[in-house]
Amino acid sequence: MPNSAERPRRVTVDREGPLLIEGPVEVTDGDGTTHVSRRFQAAICTCRRSRAFPWCDTSHRKRRRATDEAATNSDAAMERGEP
Repeated sequence: MPNSAERPRRVTVDREGPLLIEGPVEVTDGDGTTHVSRRFQAAICTCRRSRAFPWCDTSHRKRRRATDEAATNSDAAMERGEP
């Protein structure tokens, strides 16, 4: 369905994933290159790990954040009774 003043484009923000935008979309990156997606929804990479940047290729799933790893290690140590 086309966008209009009555029906604006929907953008979904997920802190752990990509920015989802109802398509079709046109993205212009920092050097002026324009990228076009004609899909009904486009996933825009926000972690900059994607090999298909600006499109998300789910690379954010492969690496955990340092704070997540530290919390996991701390939890494991506590379960073993370590300080």
